[in-house]
Amino acid sequence: QLQLVESGGGLVQPGGSLRLSCAASGLLMTYYGIGWFRQAPGKEREGVACISVQGRNTAYTDSVKGRFTVSRDNAKNTVTLQMDGLRPEDTAVYYCAAGRGAYPAICRVPPRKEQYDYWGQGTQVTVSS
Repeated sequence: QLQLVESGGGLVQPGGSLRLSCAASGLLMTYYGIGWFRQAPGKEREGVACISVQGRNTAYTDSVKGRFTVSRDNAKNTVTLQMDGLRPEDTAVYYCAAGRGAYPAICRVPPRKEQYDYWGQGTQVTVSS
């Protein structure tokens, strides 16, 4: 029943910033942990960041630590991914996903795709000069 839609992707130069948004409908995000994933051509979908149900915990994969920040506003039913200091290797389609299992709910370690149940359609991020 939960539907997710990502937005905010685009073309940016190395060192630039983008802010991605994930909007939910059908059900409230309150019940779900949220993960951000990305997939580059020819590669598997990888976990980037997650945020726990109440937003108390966040976790990031090593390659984006210190550059990306995930946050949520349950009142607005949205989750954001602020991306700073972008690099060419960040180029990928970015997806948000929701899950009700223990790992998505608590978010102690970076997300794994097998842990999430609902997915958005993705938004393209291209980092190039």
